[in-house]
Amino acid sequence: MILWLTVAQIAVAVAAGLFCLAAGLLGRRPSDFTVGALALVEALLLVQVIVSILAPLTGNPPTGDLLEFWVYLVSAVLLPVGAVLWALMERSRWSTVVLGVAALAIAIMLWRMQVIWTVQIA
Repeated sequence: MILWLTVAQIAVAVAAGLFCLAAGLLGRRPSDFTVGALALVEALLLVQVIVSILAPLTGNPPTGDLLEFWVYLVSAVLLPVGAVLWALMERSRWSTVVLGVAALAIAIMLWRMQVIWTVQIA
């Protein structure tokens, strides 16, 4: 993983999460802005998938458990999809809160993936 990319992804995920949480707690239903915020998080996760495939080929192998890393990454990629589907099926303020919680969970998962990739010794 690339540190600056991970930090950027975490910053975007936290911003999207706080935005969606605030919108949901203010009574807003899912909108293009809240769903779009999670779509941006998803797009960055897809970039991370590509980077994670190419990084070992360029001399940046993970030091931790590769299976654990990929389970986190695949789960993180699926999480926004599930949250957006929930928001589109149940259009209430709590769906917007679910979008925010999903984005914050992704931020935590990204940090854990960075730790698995760089800090642990296999």
